[in-house]
Amino acid sequence: METAALDGSGGAPDSGAMDGNYDYIIIGSGSAGSALAYRLGEDGTTRVLVLEFGGSDAGPLIQMPAALSYPMNMKRYDWGYLAEPEPALGGRSLVCPRGKVIGGSSSINGMIYVRGHAGDYAHWEESGATGWGYADVLPYFRRMEHSHGGEAPWRGTGGPLHVTRGPRDNPLHDAFVASAEAAGYAATPDYNGYRQEGFGPADMTVWKGRRWSAANAYLKPAMKRGNVRLVTGAMVDRIIFEGTRAAGVSVLRGGQRHEVRANAEVVLSAGAINSPAILQRSGIGPGAVLQSAGVETLAAREGVGGNLQDHLEVYFQIACLQPITLYKHLGLLSKARIGAEWLFFKSGLGASNQFETLGFIRSAEGISYPDIQYHFLPCRHQL
Repeated sequence: METAALDGSGGAPDSGAMDGNYDYIIIGSGSAGSALAYRLGEDGTTRVLVLEFGGSDAGPLIQMPAALSYPMNMKRYDWGYLAEPEPALGGRSLVCPRGKVIGGSSSINGMIYVRGHAGDYAHWEESGATGWGYADVLPYFRRMEHSHGGEAPWRGTGGPLHVTRGPRDNPLHDAFVASAEAAGYAATPDYNGYRQEGFGPADMTVWKGRRWSAANAYLKPAMKRGNVRLVTGAMVDRIIFEGTRAAGVSVLRGGQRHEVRANAEVVLSAGAINSPAILQRSGIGPGAVLQSAGVETLAAREGVGGNLQDHLEVYFQIACLQPITLYKHLGLLSKARIGAEWLFFKSGLGASNQFETLGFIRSAEGISYPDIQYHFLPCRHQL
């Protein structure tokens, strides 16, 4: 197995055996896995093992914010999943990017930071998720973030996740907001604050010109304590059960199988697609599916592997009559200059995801809170 270095640059092969004594085993180093590794290992003595199939998150393709479209289209960093053919879309299969790298999808996403509208959490609570109202989760949002903008009563300033705003120095950002106001929509100074509807500056998980992924915010600081270990190249095949207790995991790497045991708990945080797949391979899922795959059923749970709901994103372009967009920077020479400035100074166009203005509206009368989200980019873009 390989243990990743603290700076996310990979690391030399681990000379020790992987099947040591751990209190917690975390499957996946994405947003949830990284945060849990940080919290579970806070006392400095609890032994935590994080298993990740993907590799290093080092380098500009991941860490440079403006390069965001590259990793989600590369087999090295993305699992390459496709949805089932959609009858309403002419049978097309849509791309479902999922991170296959240290930091998971937080290392390949667009770095746009949106908590979600208070109405979403109210709906969850009304549907039976007691304790998930916005008033319940707001303290945790404040605890996790270090906001460098926004409305103080709603934002945190001492958390590990830095949340910043871009310079918005392209005049098209203000023009976009002004056009929305002219059409009768509101402006908002902070969509993660009191007014969660309207158009205004975007929050992004970028800090000092770098992508501030869950790995940068949580996992790497946790590893510096010495009691949290990250192993890459580890494909978790299944969870090992002793009766009804999750006692460990079966891991594949390089054609060899390893078994690792957990004294306390196994945490499954492998993402919306891989987590149910691991559960099904472990014998938890729809009985008919498990039977057809030849997997012994430990717990028949019809909901495992079904009802995935994801948001759709549609791109449309509008011609600009003045030469003020970022289009002129799409040439190789300009890209090289942007890249060089970022490499040496972590500044310039490369230090922003360029999605610096967002909008939230209701698509029809009778809807109680926004259900459409706009991302404004002052340039032609292809994902």
